[in-house]
Amino acid sequence: MRTPPRILVVDDNRANVDILRARLAAHGYEIVTASDGEEALAAVGAHQPDLILLDVMMPKLDGIEVCRRLRADLTLPFIPIVLVTAKTDSKDIVAALEAGGDEYLTKPVDYAALVACVKSMLRIKALQDTVQEWNRTLEQRVSEQVAELEQLGRLKRFFSPQLAELILAGGADDPLKSHRREVTVVFLDLRGFTAFAETTEPEEVMSVLRDYHGEMGRVVLAHEGTLERFAGDGMIVFFNDPVPVPDPTVRAVRMVLEMRDRLAELAAKWHKQGFDLGFGAGIAQGYATIGAIGFEGR
Repeated sequence: MRTPPRILVVDDNRANVDILRARLAAHGYEIVTASDGEEALAAVGAHQPDLILLDVMMPKLDGIEVCRRLRADLTLPFIPIVLVTAKTDSKDIVAALEAGGDEYLTKPVDYAALVACVKSMLRIKALQDTVQEWNRTLEQRVSEQVAELEQLGRLKRFFSPQLAELILAGGADDPLKSHRREVTVVFLDLRGFTAFAETTEPEEVMSVLRDYHGEMGRVVLAHEGTLERFAGDGMIVFFNDPVPVPDPTVRAVRMVLEMRDRLAELAAKWHKQGFDLGFGAGIAQGYATIGAIGFEGR
């Protein structure tokens, strides 16, 4: 809500408008006016008031219809509406409140009560604006978190979950920048795969590869390795890069032993299907220069 608050006074009686303007301006409020319902609607769009004091009995559009139209306009922010009228029948009060009015004052106006009502309505306006700002902030944060999760999901397709989270948090150097580091590298393949692929239907080859990569991939992640590449049955896994890990060679050996056990179970299943496949692994340790190669976009 702006400072000072802006109040729209709507009344077809010029004397009433002048009195309300003087009384409210004395309390530091900014006042804009309208003399009928159509002017009131135009003034709301032009001035975006923080509060409306709205006469009920006016030419062109009465206050009840103005209230209905304002409440039906979902593009407008919340604006408290105080209906001010000489009508005192309970059914008129009900009609005004059902149309969307927030308060109802009768003429002749008690100006002390009017000022108190204005202050109360402006407090409600301020609270509503604060809630709206919180909602916008919350929506923005949720949107940012969803974007982070989507980015994390994409990164996890290429890096270990630990590295993906470090990259997203800004806690890891660029893993694609050329650098030299001592690493342990594991090479994996399926023994007998070439002959198997040459004599087996492609759909069966794909089925075997899905089982194989699914099982081996889970073991790689469990041991915090980084799957550097795979092509068919061949896989290369790094330890100690891009993120340094303690005892990289020990991790590599433990990973391979677990893979061997998992592959034995898969091999038994494949054997029943007539496929003769075994597990091969090699481990190397030494310094490597690692970084991205290729061209823009790939």
